[in-house]
Amino acid sequence: MNPDIRVRFAPSPTGYLHIGGARTALFNWVFARHHGGKLILRVEDTDKARNTEEAAAAIYEGMRWLGLDWDEGPHVGGDFGPYFQSERTDIYKRYLKKLQDAGHIFEDQGALRFRSPREHVIVDDLVAGKIDFDLSNEQTHPDMTIRRPDGSWIFHFVNVIDDIEMKISHVIRGEDHLSNTPKHIELYRALGAIPPQFAHIPLIHNKDGSKMSKRDQGASVDYYIKKGYLPEAVRNYLCLLGWSPKDNREKIPIDEVIRIFDLNNIVRGHATFDPDKLHWLNGEYARELTDRAFYDLAVATLESAGLKVDNFPEEYVHGAIQTCKGKINTFDELPAYCDFYFTDDISYNPDGVAKHFTAENKPRLEAVRKAFDALKTFNATEIEATIKSTATQLGVKVGAVVHPTRLAVTGSNAGPSLYHLLEILGKEKVLARIDQALAMF
Repeated sequence: MNPDIRVRFAPSPTGYLHIGGARTALFNWVFARHHGGKLILRVEDTDKARNTEEAAAAIYEGMRWLGLDWDEGPHVGGDFGPYFQSERTDIYKRYLKKLQDAGHIFEDQGALRFRSPREHVIVDDLVAGKIDFDLSNEQTHPDMTIRRPDGSWIFHFVNVIDDIEMKISHVIRGEDHLSNTPKHIELYRALGAIPPQFAHIPLIHNKDGSKMSKRDQGASVDYYIKKGYLPEAVRNYLCLLGWSPKDNREKIPIDEVIRIFDLNNIVRGHATFDPDKLHWLNGEYARELTDRAFYDLAVATLESAGLKVDNFPEEYVHGAIQTCKGKINTFDELPAYCDFYFTDDISYNPDGVAKHFTAENKPRLEAVRKAFDALKTFNATEIEATIKSTATQLGVKVGAVVHPTRLAVTGSNAGPSLYHLLEILGKEKVLARIDQALAMF
């Protein structure tokens, strides 16, 4: 354990929490937890035109949803605040004066610029390796602005000052910042400060090889919250974007990730985001939920979809939802999968109607209705036996009876176990729905 390990996640609140930003926050959080260090949340809100409180709130919500708590920062406090750059102007002025007094600053058309020493800068990155940056050519590497003519600060300057002031030991960030690092090291040297260790993690790309941008579907954490993903599954998947446990496992609990996480196991090259793999992984986590947890999430999802779940007896709701467990990957799939339990306004699948509501199937469905009507005990065991015996009497395979029956009572070609869902719906409702379906033939 090393309490001197201090890392930071420093988002700019200009929109939602991007999935790439979430992965950066996650790697910093895991690294801090592995070493017994601290994660600092620092809000880089110097861009007054684009920064909003709503965007900052989305960052907090996304991190909390993923289970990424921070040790210092907004809503938590700490000894190295303020944690909003907009509140740190006096600190920046103090460091600016230090650079001015040492002759490192000159004015150019109202802007303040840092005079580069024009040298090679070696960046010894924990992921990218040792890289020699040649900053000697003023044409390709002009002196960087640190303060605009309007008095606003440039990212490069305040970023470095904050890392110095907050005693950041490791900077873990996206590879797109690697080219900025030699400039930052020049500032550290000019201020007589020791740079932190850098680790630039691979960027996230789409399956087609393009860089994931804010415009891409699934680029925000909020998308997964609204789609009914489980935070544990999304967090697990993000862990695997650029890092590997070296044993090809895809489902790995976060406690074990924390235990074995090593920056040396971060791969070079971009990480490919595969929505299908995340969808599958979420299903694996959904199947492991306790019955109570699944029930609570299911009810919340169904109610959000406008289904009046609370109009039904609790026992009925429990039984209905239990037939769905293990059958869906994300909770946004649930309303379409089981809405027939909670509404009599059945909408029949057009393909199913064309395939199963045929003249040939009408007498079969009538035979099923007659057999159901004669049942004294309407449970899954008796229902299954009745359907099978009806199929035998009609001289057809069981499927020829099952498919039109399912479509008649649910409106769908697929769904929970037919025998159990019929038991839950109850004899009276099943007969009424079959009658409604028969009227369509």
